[in-house]
Amino acid sequence: MSIITVGKRLVPSEQIAFVETFDPSSNPEFKPEKDYKGRIVLLNRDIVLIEQTPQAFATEHELHLFTEDNVAVNQNIVFKVETFEPTESFKPTKPYQTRLKWRDLVGEEQSQLLVTPPETVIAEILNAKVELANTAKRPARRPARGRAGSRRMEASRTP
Repeated sequence: MSIITVGKRLVPSEQIAFVETFDPSSNPEFKPEKDYKGRIVLLNRDIVLIEQTPQAFATEHELHLFTEDNVAVNQNIVFKVETFEPTESFKPTKPYQTRLKWRDLVGEEQSQLLVTPPETVIAEILNAKVELANTAKRPARRPARGRAGSRRMEASRTP
């Protein structure tokens, strides 16, 4: 498990769903002391503000960045990808095309809307996972000894 330190908070990387741009104007009453540029969204939708941009955080912690959305996703999370179409009751200002879904730590479904087309999201997530699998170093396996057991046991069985 990899632990990321953000200020005084320790965040297990396995609990990060994605990182997005922090927009202080979205909550004018919130006056942070620091110049936060990004926000980590955990699996359970808790937020941790960071002083890095999503791009810088993604590069440092090996997350996959969707440049069109400026959102970096954790490649170790199992995401479902759906197309998104506005409804009569929900018409966002951005031209969202994709809903990215995952399950939080208690099994509840969470989601994030993206402007990036769903086909691109799937292709990039799959491609990133294939690259991760190819670069992951696995320990060399020793050949199985079968029912005979270890060499020490074999040596003690010889007459």
